[in-house]
Amino acid sequence: MAALAKALTQSHFKTTREVRNLGNLTFTSATSRVLNLSQVYVFYADDPTYKEQPFFENSQLNRAIILKHSLRVNERGLYHNQRRQVTKVILPFDPHDLRLGGRSFFIDQIGFDQTLKTYLNMDDPGKSPDVRILKYLDQLPSLDPFLVRDTLARKGVKPALCYLRLSSADLTRMASFTSAEIERLVLEAIGVDAGKASLKLGNKILSDKLDLELRPLQKALGMSDEEFRDGIFSWRGFLYYKWRHVELQDELREVLTGLGSYQPSGSFDELTKDYLRKARPRIARGVVDTLTRAGRTLHSYDTAYNALVRSRDPAPFRRFLFNGLSLFAELGDSIGTLNHVSSFWTFRMQKTQNGRKQLSSAEFADIMMDFEASLAHAIKNRHSQNN
Repeated sequence: MAALAKALTQSHFKTTREVRNLGNLTFTSATSRVLNLSQVYVFYADDPTYKEQPFFENSQLNRAIILKHSLRVNERGLYHNQRRQVTKVILPFDPHDLRLGGRSFFIDQIGFDQTLKTYLNMDDPGKSPDVRILKYLDQLPSLDPFLVRDTLARKGVKPALCYLRLSSADLTRMASFTSAEIERLVLEAIGVDAGKASLKLGNKILSDKLDLELRPLQKALGMSDEEFRDGIFSWRGFLYYKWRHVELQDELREVLTGLGSYQPSGSFDELTKDYLRKARPRIARGVVDTLTRAGRTLHSYDTAYNALVRSRDPAPFRRFLFNGLSLFAELGDSIGTLNHVSSFWTFRMQKTQNGRKQLSSAEFADIMMDFEASLAHAIKNRHSQNN
C-alpha cells in the first residue's frame, strides 16, 4: 500500500511545472513524441467523423495529451521493472486553455488500475477497450500518426483521420521538401508546369485537401475515392519518414560527434569509466545501423515512385501505396528511436549550456544507458519481424 500511495502521489499533475508548460502544446496535434487529442477536440469537435469514429470512448481520454516520456531518476520507482521510456497521459482541465494545467499518469505505472478508476471513473479497467488502446500506444516507440494508425488498424481500431494529423510545425518544415519531391511528378507525369504547381499540390497532399485539383492524379493511379484517400495518407507517411530520415542525418552527425568528444564533469569510478569506454562506440554503431536500415526500407518507396515519374507507369506506385502500410511499423520504429536519441541529446546538451554546469559522469552514463535501451529495443523489433 505504501508503494501504491507513493505512486499515486508522485503521478499527480503539478500544474505547469511537471509538463514544462502545457500551453506550449496548444498548436501541436501529432508529432513523433506527442499525440495531442486536446487540440483535435478544439478544432474538430463539430466534424461528424470526430464523434462517429472517436479515438477513445471515454470523453476525458478523447481530449487527452499523450506523450512519450523519459523517466527521471526520481520517477523510476513508479515501475517494478527497469523501464526508461514510458507513455504519459495528461488530462487537461480545459482543452481551450492548456495553461490551466491538468492531471497526469503513466500507462502501466504501479497502481494503474486504481488511477483509472479515480481519474476516469472506470469500473473495470481490465475490460475497457480504451485501456487496450492505451497499452497499444505504450508499446510503440513513437506516436507519429502513421505508425499509430497502422498499429490500431491491425487491432481493428479505426479512429477518424482528424485525430491523426501532423503538427502544423512539421507541416511547415516539410513543405519545401515535399514540393521538391512532387515537382518531378508535376513536371513529367501530370504534364503541367512545375514550381508553384508542385508547391500547391504538395500542400494539398500534406493537408489532406483532396479536391478537384487532385483528380488527374487519382485518375492516373486508377483509384476510387476511398482508395485515393487511404493512398494519399500512405504517401504522406512515406514523405514524412523520408523527410525525417534526411533531417536526422544532420542531427545525428552532431550526436555522434558529441558521443565521442563530450567530457562529463567530476571524477570517474572505474566501473563508470569502463562502461562509457565501451558504450560510446556501441551506441554510435547502433545509430548508424538503425539509420541505414531505415534508408533501405525507404528505397522501396523511391523505386516505386521513380517508376511513376520516369516511366509514367502508375501500377508499381499504386501497388506500393496499397501495400506500403506494412512498412510503417519498421519505419516508425527506426525513425521514432532515432528521433528520441536526437531530441533527447539536444535537450540535455542545451541544459548544460547557458551557464549551466556540465553533466556529471553519472548523469552522462545514465543518458548512454537510455540510448542503449532505446536502440536495443529497435533492433530486437526488427529481428523479430524478419524471423
